[in-house]
Amino acid sequence: MIGNPRKFLANREDGMHESERHRLILSAVQERPVATVVDLVNLTGVSEATVRRDIATLHMQKKLRRVRGGAEAIAPPQFVGLAGRTFAVNETMRIKQKQAIARAACELVNDGDPIIINGGTTTFQMVHPLASRRVQVFTNSFPIAEHLLKHSKNTVMLSGGVIYREQQIVLSPFENDVTRNFYARRMFMGAQGVGPLGLMEADPLLIQAEHKLIGQADELVVLVDSTKFEQRSSLVLCPLERANVVITDDGISDRAAAMLEAADVELIVAPVAAANEEDGAAS
Repeated sequence: MIGNPRKFLANREDGMHESERHRLILSAVQERPVATVVDLVNLTGVSEATVRRDIATLHMQKKLRRVRGGAEAIAPPQFVGLAGRTFAVNETMRIKQKQAIARAACELVNDGDPIIINGGTTTFQMVHPLASRRVQVFTNSFPIAEHLLKHSKNTVMLSGGVIYREQQIVLSPFENDVTRNFYARRMFMGAQGVGPLGLMEADPLLIQAEHKLIGQADELVVLVDSTKFEQRSSLVLCPLERANVVITDDGISDRAAAMLEAADVELIVAPVAAANEEDGAAS
């Protein structure tokens, strides 16, 4: 017999385990002055009501301080990190979709091309198809640079700046950095969300860095799984029309596809089942 059916249904609905949500929330409030409820909803993927309950619980446990519209750390953070999930958490989510999208992205790359790969867990999956290529890669991602250095003959250039451990990304606070000296045929990047207003990100520092990178490439190719068309952020990186190509999985809705068509953005749909069959054949 189930003791409390309402509690049981709430747990089923929330998806992510309570202890994991609490860990993410506590990490978020340590990384920024105030973590808003909206930020935490995007971070955990649960409802606003669930986030508010979690904040109340952690407030009672004296692990954070509840404030209007969100939460803050008991002790102010010494170093403000980036908003959003960590690389380790994101890496495990929708992995088959990300692999299919990355494989389709690499089909746009020719040997000898100079390309920019922005840090992220979807773009990271490009390293496997690129291992057999010979291209020039500029990246701000430690995992991408490390993998290509170890497993390929590609030329790799890593941007300089501050290392954000949780996202495993390097961002420069300076306007004049090495980014300005690299030209790319294409830039490949992910996004926090994609909507009618454009590509969205979770943190102003990411937007500042990505603006500089986008300006160094002829074409912008956006790699997002189909759930990103339902996610929103308060920070818009650039208009949708700035993207030349969007690559996503076959879970994309007709509405999202029509939105891209209206913005004159080329849509490439990567079938996940086909990618899985290729992986099986390769193994």
